[in-house]
Amino acid sequence: MKKFSLISLVSFLFISPLFAHAQATIIQDKAEVVKAQVVHITKEENRIIPGTDTPGTFQTIQAKILEGTQTGKVVTFTDDYLNLAKGEIFYLNHTTEGQSGIEMYGEMDVYRIPTILLFTFIFVALVLLIGGIQGLRGLLSLIGSLLLITFVLLPGILHGYPPVLVSIAVSSVIIVLGSYITHGFNKTTSSAVLGMIITVLFTAGLAFWAVHMGKFTGQGSDEAVYLILNSRGHIDVIGILLGGIMIGVLGVLYDVSIGQAISVEELHHIAPHIPRSKIYTRAIRIGREHIGALVNTLAIAYVGASLPLLLLFYQTDSSISQVMSREVFASEIIRTLVGSIGLVMAVPITTFLAVIMLVKVQKTNDTEVIHKEAEALKHAEHHH
Repeated sequence: MKKFSLISLVSFLFISPLFAHAQATIIQDKAEVVKAQVVHITKEENRIIPGTDTPGTFQTIQAKILEGTQTGKVVTFTDDYLNLAKGEIFYLNHTTEGQSGIEMYGEMDVYRIPTILLFTFIFVALVLLIGGIQGLRGLLSLIGSLLLITFVLLPGILHGYPPVLVSIAVSSVIIVLGSYITHGFNKTTSSAVLGMIITVLFTAGLAFWAVHMGKFTGQGSDEAVYLILNSRGHIDVIGILLGGIMIGVLGVLYDVSIGQAISVEELHHIAPHIPRSKIYTRAIRIGREHIGALVNTLAIAYVGASLPLLLLFYQTDSSISQVMSREVFASEIIRTLVGSIGLVMAVPITTFLAVIMLVKVQKTNDTEVIHKEAEALKHAEHHH
């Protein structure tokens, strides 16, 4: 027995370093995504997708790699996803197994940059043609907003800063820069900017209340789950949900606030003798019409973005309350409601600030001014 134990110990001491070395020398798989072009479709057929009863189109494709370490190489693989055409450019997933060295190829996605560039050109051309200098300012504002989101908002969240605070800060900068670039530095723009910032803060507080009251986890989408896994749980997905609500409402909020500030300015310009209270009442009347259109637009936009998901759940036997309570739907409903409440509140907030900042109190007797205007109108009618 002792002899057996000694032999076992010696064997273990001898084999263990070899086993540890084998573990240390495990080679990881290599993967790269490169552009490729379809050279030839050697076979195409319709058959049932394995594991389902859904028919699909399967293609055997020969493609030429256009970049990377294997530029110029022609490879063959089966495509059951993109339904490519001869000459079409797409992204190819090239994987090399670390242990065996076996190379595998598969379709990744279509190369859509030409389509994006075409419609970007059409958009820019129409904005400049119809919008003129104001359209150019709007484009500059848009570029600035995208740069702030790309180089400030996203890196800030990924580096661990609180998503809510980062979103509020970036939203405020976008509001200030975008407004002054597009509409110039004046009291009208300043009143709209102040109204938007107050509304964003109000919306942030409302969103925080709604998210915590509804016990949202922020994990209602596949993207959020992947983000948690990629960041090893260091990303505050609830904060991202809150920040997304604020960023999402910015565009429509901008429209509402600028519209209200300009309405106040024009009303005061046309009738400078009208007191602030009446200017406020008339501007609110304009804002109500704006609200009716924008709230509906915001809700329909969210429905359009979630249409495939809505159709998927519509086919199930779940009740309406069950479907609405699922986080993937409830989060969009809360996003729409909180955003709409923010838009509604932007009207009285911005209008009040615009009236205070833009309307100058006239010392002239209102009754006297109105009487003179009525006499002038009668004179004009009599003259005709």
